[in-house]
Amino acid sequence: MVQTVDGIVRRESPASRDRVVELVDRSWRPLALLAACYAIWWAITEFEIVPKYLVPSPGITLQVMADKAGYLGHHTLVTAYETVLGFAIAVVVGVAAAVLMVASAEVEKTLYPLLLFAQVVPKIAIAPLFVVWLGFGLTPRIVVAVLIAFFPVVISMVTGLKSVDPEMLQLASTMGASPSKTFAKIRFPASLPFLFSGLKVAVTLAVTGAVVGEFVGGNDGLGSVILQANGNIDTPMLFAGLLVMSFLGVVLFVAVEFAERLLLPWHASRRGDAVTVTY
Repeated sequence: MVQTVDGIVRRESPASRDRVVELVDRSWRPLALLAACYAIWWAITEFEIVPKYLVPSPGITLQVMADKAGYLGHHTLVTAYETVLGFAIAVVVGVAAAVLMVASAEVEKTLYPLLLFAQVVPKIAIAPLFVVWLGFGLTPRIVVAVLIAFFPVVISMVTGLKSVDPEMLQLASTMGASPSKTFAKIRFPASLPFLFSGLKVAVTLAVTGAVVGEFVGGNDGLGSVILQANGNIDTPMLFAGLLVMSFLGVVLFVAVEFAERLLLPWHASRRGDAVTVTY
């Protein structure tokens, strides 16, 4: 294909065309699915399969989102702040805990049952305790976000650190590499694909944790919006809050995936010539 810019004829590179084709190929399926979901939602409300006071039409919901954009934007920023801060703390603490667990079998035997116990306890049940202990500010909500996001970070990092080829470790040892250099040059880079898989799960869970914390303590954030709309039987605002919360989770997920693409261009899953298995 030939492009003309300022009278100069330029030929579009094959790489540019490949990127456009790849983008279209990656996008059309989820966009088609979203369009199908929108059509089903519209049909349910248009033909009154479900009463409109229970399920508002997509047009009314989008209108509410447009009319209350400032209101929803303020509460979205609060939830985003809680989510990002809780996620960041979970990553730092989770990676440190995973390194300690891999470095010492005794530490792993001590911490792993406690982590499992903390994970299976419903966070909605203990969130009121954090409000009692820490007050009605941002702190208890951030703590809930940390607790929910912490477990997948630890598990994925431990799995990654343990998945290093033993022969690589033996080779590094025979060449006189110190444990710290072996960790920095071999173990940690090899664990990053596993870690990012856990981070993509953790960042979406952090949104849930922040909203759960807002349910029980606070007057701002998307959790508060959803709770107030539910109490007022304002289903359009309730659906608007849910849509904005879902969009926030998608944006954060894409941000983590973008960071993975930047930091792990060498991994097989990021190469254009990665092997595809067909059945």
